[in-house]
Amino acid sequence: MQQINDDNFKSEVLESDKPVVVDFFATWCGPCRQMLPIMDELSQEYADKVKIVKMDVDEAPHTPELYNIQSIPAFLMFKNGELVDKKTGAQTKTELANWFTA
Repeated sequence: MQQINDDNFKSEVLESDKPVVVDFFATWCGPCRQMLPIMDELSQEYADKVKIVKMDVDEAPHTPELYNIQSIPAFLMFKNGELVDKKTGAQTKTELANWFTA
């Protein structure tokens, strides 16, 4: 799973030709660490349908502020450069997989 930052957010997310899920996280966040293996698995399983990237809110503060990220983990789904959905808090693999394919 690719880690992105404020500098490449536009090219990696907003200009992507397929839907993108951005996992906003921090290294000190327990639930974020729990989600990491799940997101890694999903990024491999759904690579042909959804691009999954992660963004450290401490290293890239501008984008989380722009999208009003108030708690983490937070998952934002973008399609055609537009924010279409958001989930906050730890999720199960099944919940996220269903969300990706809805």
